[in-house]
Amino acid sequence: MDGFDLLAELTQSHGAVGYEREPRDVVTRALDRHVDRVRTDAMGNVVGTVDGAEDAPELLIAAHMDEIGFMVRHVDDEGFVRVSPLGGWNPEILRSARVRVHAADGDDPLDGVIGAIPAHVRDTESEQAVEDVAIDLGLDAETARARVAVGDVVTMRAPTERIGECVSGKALDDRAGVWAVLRAAARADPDATVHYVATTQEEVGLRGAEGVAVDVAPDVAIAVDGTLERAVPGVDAAERVTTLGDGVAIKRKDATVVPTPAVVRRLEALAGERGVPFQREVAANIGTDTGALQTAAGSTPVGAVSIPVRYHHSTVETAHVDDLAATVDLLVAAAEAGPTGLASR
Repeated sequence: MDGFDLLAELTQSHGAVGYEREPRDVVTRALDRHVDRVRTDAMGNVVGTVDGAEDAPELLIAAHMDEIGFMVRHVDDEGFVRVSPLGGWNPEILRSARVRVHAADGDDPLDGVIGAIPAHVRDTESEQAVEDVAIDLGLDAETARARVAVGDVVTMRAPTERIGECVSGKALDDRAGVWAVLRAAARADPDATVHYVATTQEEVGLRGAEGVAVDVAPDVAIAVDGTLERAVPGVDAAERVTTLGDGVAIKRKDATVVPTPAVVRRLEALAGERGVPFQREVAANIGTDTGALQTAAGSTPVGAVSIPVRYHHSTVETAHVDDLAATVDLLVAAAEAGPTGLASR
């Protein structure tokens, strides 16, 4: 897979909601080689700009770089760390997870695990809720309390690896989207002004995108995110949303947005013109930065491009390499079409 090393670096970096420094450093370094200027705002959003002609219309292409995580709320008398979630977790995937505690005072991070109840003593009433998560650092209470404080951030630890025709790891939602934006910035040759953006705090309410939409106020905006892929045993075909390997998804609706029809039609036309495989996406219970980009700075035409991701919000999120490549190809086409071409009917 072309670009796998960058994708692995992004996904294996640690950047929970509001604490996106590690992936931000990767993004800034990668963008700097391909844009005219890079800046970071007060929320930590990264904006890399390619300047078009004077008074040229402006296009914004954004993906979020935060990942769901936890924040420490207590260290108990046995040295176990209790946490509060940053973003939406499925408690079923938390057993036996490997985690990292990031000390706010600058100490080296601490690796730990979330334990699992042995099958010998487990019963049907012992299902774990997110509020019940206890992180074992392998330390006694005194040492744990000396090294971990309330408010420290916790992220998952997991490798990014190739499995068959796919890539699997943590934080593909939405570091895979960030990767696609960076790859498009490296390849596209736009005439218009294009802002390539990595946003923060998407997982807790699209907050970074709302700020950057006001600051940049583009003529057209496109958000890139992972979307549900549920083509797995036990899920009815009508509930699968997208299918791995069928191409980049072009969104028609989700819980936060109905993308601008003219932009949707133009994205589909560009995909057809350039031979980019795509599928239509209709999602009911997820949201993306597109919703904030559409309304934060007034009324802005928007489109939403999605990467099908299986096993969302887990440490084994999985995407097909062909879908990743198709996403980059469509973003290159969109950048080169520019705002006027995208919004034209």
